[in-house]
Amino acid sequence: MRCFSRTIPAWLLAGLIVFFIGAGCTDSKSHTKGVYLLLDTSGTYSVELKKAQALINYLLGTLQPGDTLAVGRIDTGSFSEKDIVAKVTFDDRPSVANNQKRLFMKKINAFVKSSSRSRYTDISGGLLQAIEYLNEVKPGSKYILIFSDLQEELAKGYVRDVPFQLTGFHVIALNVTKLRNDIRDPKNYLRRVEQWRTKTENGGGSWKVINDLERLEAIFKD
Repeated sequence: MRCFSRTIPAWLLAGLIVFFIGAGCTDSKSHTKGVYLLLDTSGTYSVELKKAQALINYLLGTLQPGDTLAVGRIDTGSFSEKDIVAKVTFDDRPSVANNQKRLFMKKINAFVKSSSRSRYTDISGGLLQAIEYLNEVKPGSKYILIFSDLQEELAKGYVRDVPFQLTGFHVIALNVTKLRNDIRDPKNYLRRVEQWRTKTENGGGSWKVINDLERLEAIFKD
């Protein structure tokens, strides 16, 4: 019986090896996650930021080597790299990754401790910044988490009538607290959530709401 390498021309065998190596690299990249968390710092919602620390701890414990995590604030004008509080792509080496996580959480804790309430809520600008950042990182899966009551209020002169390009993105609203007007008339709450769902899906993205922070594992269940 002839061995396999003698029945296939050398040039074809070399081509097959290159093909399978390339396919392996592509498959590996497709498994990486990119997560951009938007934190609302406006009005009364700023008191919810301590809950966000537990959320970030969960993400740090769940994301794997090669994954990317970034946290940005939602304030008066959120479409800015200056609003990125912390960002990291986790190293393959466990000791390095653990140090990255410690430094990341240190930045978050300092931010929560020193954060001041913003007067306005530019959610749209934050989404645009998140889209831009994750498109540059190019992870296999893209997640934008919005930790907010979803009540947008733009300052005079800010224009956000730009359609979101969200094909391939998973947008997840977390801890969508009910405002005083929502309690009087629940239609306000439902209308607000529906507005953001429509904007996301019209942009080609998927939409989900998770209000129970004990169910964070649902974030990555597509």
